Amino acid sequence: MAKRIQKNPAHTHEIGVDEAGRGCLAGPLVAAAVFLPEDFDPSGVRDSKLLTPRQRETVFERIMSASAEGTALVGVGFVSVEVIDKVNVLQATMRAMHLALHELEQHPSARNTALGQHQIFVDGNYFRSDEYVNVKTIVRGDQLHDCIAAASIVAKVSRDRWMLGEADKQFPEYGFKQHKGYATKQHREAIMKHGICSLHRALFVRNILEKRRMYEA
Repeated sequence: MAKRIQKNPAHTHEIGVDEAGRGCLAGPLVAAAVFLPEDFDPSGVRDSKLLTPRQRETVFERIMSASAEGTALVGVGFVSVEVIDKVNVLQATMRAMHLALHELEQHPSARNTALGQHQIFVDGNYFRSDEYVNVKTIVRGDQLHDCIAAASIVAKVSRDRWMLGEADKQFPEYGFKQHKGYATKQHREAIMKHGICSLHRALFVRNILEKRRMYEA
């Protein structure tokens, strides 16, 4: 397991940023930005992929409770399928991350927090911005920084809840409750049977649609 990095004393606030749903066939791309206070209990805060759904929900509720109390800061950014198809998934990721950071800055407690003395940690190896300069990208950052791990949990749970609720309500025939838009066998078979809906990313399902046309020919 990767060794967690100690906080940098030169920065009093560390904001973690991560996304969920980047590789899905359907549904929005979601990013989260999270600042955790020094006294936040880090137990259970780790890369969302290493947690069970129940564990993610439990930690998510703790983070959001701290945000409601004004000790943690949380921002979430959703980018729609229409935007993903228009600008490509990398640019959509940048948009979602910026939306999440903007929302974090609008948190009622943000004005009482010295955000000028902060470091933004982004999971991965790429981030581009004309607004934010104090940014460091970190590969596998969700295994190294609690704030990034927290952001991965918030992004994942926020997206999963949307797919379990809104997406499945609109299009129950695709089984979004089970796969949440990821490229599972069940999902691919549903696309082969029903075609695509408005929540599918056109470029991502192109090969599946080509195979469907071959079977229909």
